[in-house]
Amino acid sequence: MTNLRSYLAADKLIQTMATHSPLSAKLAEEAGFDALWASGFELSALYGLADVSLITMTQHLEMMRAIAASSSLPIVADIDTGFGNAVNVVHAIREYERAGAACVVMEDKAFPKVTSLVAGGRQDLLRIEEFQGKIEAACAARMSSDFLVIARVEALIAGLGQDEALRRAHAYTKAGADMVLIHSKQKTPDEIEAFIAAWDGAAPLVLVPTAYPEMTVDRMRATGKVGMVIWGNHAIRAAVTAMQDIFARILEDGGIQGVDKTIVPVTEVFRLQDMNAVKDTENRFLR
Repeated sequence: MTNLRSYLAADKLIQTMATHSPLSAKLAEEAGFDALWASGFELSALYGLADVSLITMTQHLEMMRAIAASSSLPIVADIDTGFGNAVNVVHAIREYERAGAACVVMEDKAFPKVTSLVAGGRQDLLRIEEFQGKIEAACAARMSSDFLVIARVEALIAGLGQDEALRRAHAYTKAGADMVLIHSKQKTPDEIEAFIAAWDGAAPLVLVPTAYPEMTVDRMRATGKVGMVIWGNHAIRAAVTAMQDIFARILEDGGIQGVDKTIVPVTEVFRLQDMNAVKDTENRFLR
């Protein structure tokens, strides 16, 4: 597994794809991404639940362990608000590091959180000092210095403006955060690019350009300040799009004759399931 800190030392823009299952993790690795985003939003959607702190740490850890077992890519774990106060954060960091995460992202919202991009959602933030304590707790709890702690700033999401976002980002860096994720729900990159231009901190920035898709990799690299991009929910959205289309066509066509050649053959699923390895094991040991 590649060390994320070594990527940063090489000034590489780490492209991180969201995942919600071992299968989506395998597909992301085969596509050529650098890292995986163990997304709370995607896992919530997989369970058919709203992303409002309903998925437990146990559920998320179980899926993350399964993802880690299926892929060699470093995993950036979305731990929302850290599952509680600084005491909970210490426990969470130890568990996620043991489970195979290379990094965690923790946001400065109050628990229970509401997903950032929903229209009219409640976006309550912690006091800066309280979140600094959570960042310090996370850094103190990690076993390896290669394990990264990313502070996610939600001030722009909450409508508190650039000055507050910058104040929080500097405070969290001072508390020990290795990187700062600055989030926005504006439909253009203007707000984010204004933050980037004003950012004079040492920590590299992390972007999640879900709401502002015009923010391309080339534009991020040109800033010289962005160390990671997270493509935050495209795996689950792609899966939903494909299933809605195929399900509707089967009903419209009265059968699978129209869709069968437009989807992968069963042999491709077998490949992703490592069925050849199963057959080899059977040939070797079943007598």
